Amino acid sequence: MTKFRLHNARRRSPAAFIFVAVCVAALLVCCPRVPLRAQDDASTIHVSTNLVMLDATVKNKTGQIMDNLKQQDFQVREDGVEQKIDLFSRDELPLNVALVLDLSDSIGPFLEPLRDAASTALASLKPVDQVALFTFSTEAEMRVQLTHDATEIAAQIGSLHAGGATNINDGIFVAAHNFLMTAPKGRRVIILISDDVGTDAGAQGTHDIVTETIAADTSVYNLKIPGYNPPATKAYAASIPGLVNIGKVVEATGGEIFDVQDTAHLSAVFSALLQRIRTRYTLGYYTSANGASGKPHKLDVRLTRSFGTKGKDYVVLARNSYYFGP
Repeated sequence: MTKFRLHNARRRSPAAFIFVAVCVAALLVCCPRVPLRAQDDASTIHVSTNLVMLDATVKNKTGQIMDNLKQQDFQVREDGVEQKIDLFSRDELPLNVALVLDLSDSIGPFLEPLRDAASTALASLKPVDQVALFTFSTEAEMRVQLTHDATEIAAQIGSLHAGGATNINDGIFVAAHNFLMTAPKGRRVIILISDDVGTDAGAQGTHDIVTETIAADTSVYNLKIPGYNPPATKAYAASIPGLVNIGKVVEATGGEIFDVQDTAHLSAVFSALLQRIRTRYTLGYYTSANGASGKPHKLDVRLTRSFGTKGKDYVVLARNSYYFGP
């Protein structure tokens, strides 16, 4: 178990050293003729290939997943300029999931049903997929490194005890930083499991958390669960400056929020979340972008005109930027 208490002094260029490792990882998993990778609308590109990889989920105006789309149905714009899509797939890369579990006082009564839900949901992962477990209360901790043994994660959850403040900021940041440093092969997803009532702003604000998740090439999903939060606790939380804007992090990284109103539905919603991750399309194109390390490039993923207007007739969940790396 590794504990983290982050300090404000530690920051570096978000894309300074990320993508020799990340790009080589994609080579090993995805495309043997393409040696480097940058995923989603948020990843660093190695100048020698300039391959950008990005994931997207598409829903129609009723909220239903559009799961039968083809390569020719998509358009990708970088800094407003349409790009030629060279690579296209769905659910072909190994999945790396970082569960970031709230262990503050308010979550205690919900740990047992959460353990059962995790056991059921994680059983749907493929043998090549991996899961890691991070927890947070006053501090963020890495409990289990990426493993193919999902049963180990459920067992760990069942042995945990809740207590302390709710430091969501550091919980997300530490998991993203771990992805950034280890650069596991395949897609990366952070699943925040919390009642989303923060009581400790940690050491990193929303901007730094978004930057870290984008640099780590990961999407953030939020499994919002019930928590025991009396009115006094909610009022205190509302007065704390610097708490992470979870919605902004989720939107910027192309994830979603799954709100569980009743623990009786926890297992079904958890399983639906993992299935949603599996219905993401992977798109790749070669960029002609040039620029200094750390310069963000805006990305826009949409469907062709025959599908109507983005935001009105359908919604695309995808990251909205990437960093150009050295």
